[in-house]
Amino acid sequence: MTKLCILNVVGLTPKLLRHAPNLAAMGNHRAWTSPVPAVTCTSQATMLTGLAPRDHGIVGNGWLYRDTQEIRFWQQARTLVQGDVFYDRYETAKMFWWFNQSTTAQYGATPKPHYGCDGSKVFDILDWSGCNLTEKLGPFPFFGFWGPAAGIASSDWIAKATALVMREKQPQLTLCYLPHLDYDFQRLPDHDPARVAEVDAAAAKVIEAAGEIGAQVIVVSEYGLVPVDTPVGINQVLRRNDWLKVRRGPFGEIMLPGESDAFAVADHQLAHVYVRRPELIPIVRKTLEETPGIASVVSPGDLQLDHPRSGELIALAEPNAWFTYYYWLDDANAPDFARTVDIHRKPGYDPCELFMTSKLRAAARLAQKKAGLRYKMDVIPLDPTLVRGSHGVLPANHSDGPLVIGPGELPETMQGFPRYVEQLLAPRSGSRQDFRLSRNERNS
Repeated sequence: MTKLCILNVVGLTPKLLRHAPNLAAMGNHRAWTSPVPAVTCTSQATMLTGLAPRDHGIVGNGWLYRDTQEIRFWQQARTLVQGDVFYDRYETAKMFWWFNQSTTAQYGATPKPHYGCDGSKVFDILDWSGCNLTEKLGPFPFFGFWGPAAGIASSDWIAKATALVMREKQPQLTLCYLPHLDYDFQRLPDHDPARVAEVDAAAAKVIEAAGEIGAQVIVVSEYGLVPVDTPVGINQVLRRNDWLKVRRGPFGEIMLPGESDAFAVADHQLAHVYVRRPELIPIVRKTLEETPGIASVVSPGDLQLDHPRSGELIALAEPNAWFTYYYWLDDANAPDFARTVDIHRKPGYDPCELFMTSKLRAAARLAQKKAGLRYKMDVIPLDPTLVRGSHGVLPANHSDGPLVIGPGELPETMQGFPRYVEQLLAPRSGSRQDFRLSRNERNS
């Protein structure tokens, strides 16, 4: 049986590959084209289904749920992806790739904290690998996965966990997600080769395990990051025109999507602009087109984003710009969650969560937590000029974009990836078995 391991090394580009000898040794490489937006959830859904966003429905890392008028980011349910995924047909270990809840993968792990009724949170993972990962490797370093302390610890843990699962379960297909380059490449304008060397060393642990079980390694990346210096407060523009509505309260201003004539869901360098009244679309579009930092405002169909989850308009940032989600006009009125790491409550992506206002303040908040007191980890700055890297629009130069590494003829676009994987797995696989097992069957 042919075995395959797909390493998703976020942020790896052809230009950076020379600093990653272990990954480069896995085969030929080529730049390939991502969907727009070039963001994690959309890119992964496209790679796994071979469909455009208009068909698989993952139009960003988050969007407006029109039936509840809620903006939700970073949802994990596999059922959100509309279309077949190629791993359904193989015995699969899916390690930290997105849409990893209610998945058909027989083995896997994904981040999933525990939430108490008093607002408390305990970090943990879902682990159905059958390998008791946290018992053997220690707790997953959640603070290294996202937030001001995000760094190599999380990718290294994922690599070790993946290697462990591969050796113990020997799945036909393994998917491993290594996000390390996403962190400093958003914090800093220059791409430090040392960060590439770090993730290359982590990947080597997976590559070694793949060799032991006879699995071919394929390397992919979702996007490349580019330097930025211009944050664009797109929601603040809409609010100044009295289209965006808020509610003031004891915890700051809260945006009211259902009461707003127009608002934006900011996602790196792309924003979905939802316009409630069709007659307002032309004036909203014109207003945004005249906003510094916005390159263009287009209809969703122009980008294969014409899906009910998309906004009525799509705003694209200039190459050196990105969109903040901020909708308040005075920081004194910012919602309390704005100064915390809160990826599910914020109505847009917030890279300022990679920074910290004060280590002393953070230490004091941790002391409150250990003492059993209610606390708020309000250590995130409200200064978007700190962010120096972003992604989402297609880069001007292919060497700054995503890549694929592997044997044979490599696909030109992410939509061609399922066929490429099928071809690699087909030669010795014989008749394909249906591996879509229930969770109870997996654990038996």
